[in-house]
Amino acid sequence: MPPAITFDAVSKLYGEAAAVRSVSLEIASGSFIALVGSSGSGKSTLLKTINRLVPPSAGRVLLDGVDVAAQPSALLRRSIGYVFQNIGLFPHLTVGRNIGIGLELAGRPDPARVAEMLDLVDLPHGIATRLPAELSGGQQQRVGVARALAPGPRLLLMDEPFGALDPITRDALGRKVRDLHERLGLTTIMVTHDMAEALLLASRVLVMAKGGIVADATPADLLAGKAGPEAEALVAVPREQMRRLMALDREA
Repeated sequence: MPPAITFDAVSKLYGEAAAVRSVSLEIASGSFIALVGSSGSGKSTLLKTINRLVPPSAGRVLLDGVDVAAQPSALLRRSIGYVFQNIGLFPHLTVGRNIGIGLELAGRPDPARVAEMLDLVDLPHGIATRLPAELSGGQQQRVGVARALAPGPRLLLMDEPFGALDPITRDALGRKVRDLHERLGLTTIMVTHDMAEALLLASRVLVMAKGGIVADATPADLLAGKAGPEAEALVAVPREQMRRLMALDREA
């Protein structure tokens, strides 16, 4: 069985500036990958080469062994779940229509599937008739996850999906996405700037800097300092926060 995703010497140039520099790696089916790095490191650009929102300047991206450039971009994107920070719900459509839009575009509208997706993300069926503006941020993001999963993709891409949410909602949604990943047998790639989130949710963490992969490790190896200086600098932030919280707890 081929890897779920293969990056074959993928680069992306904007003029003379390289956002991604000759990235080659394989991602096994069923993996939960976190892509982390400082702002401008290239992580979102690399993610978007998978669904061709960003075409590579050089190299190839293979999905189940097939070049993603081999089929029309619209068909490719319908086969891939995509969740991003700004959610992008259609404001004039009901929640139910938003969730089912991918099915509608594919010519197979399915109200029962919409109800199933609401159950999957723990939202009441009655919310289907409401407009996105009537929902909280956390509810809107759950709708975004439901919309991404409605067509039944095996691959889920997430680009800073929880960045605009409060910490409690963010943690709850992160746990829910991890649960869905396991339950549905997905391959999930999540871009995040939150190293603690990456360590808690992912089975494999890819650290990017200056457009390249500078570390590829499990959360345990990252915490053990086995992934190099760039990774260690990112891990140091949640580690220092935990140290300070423990010190405050001892003083209480």
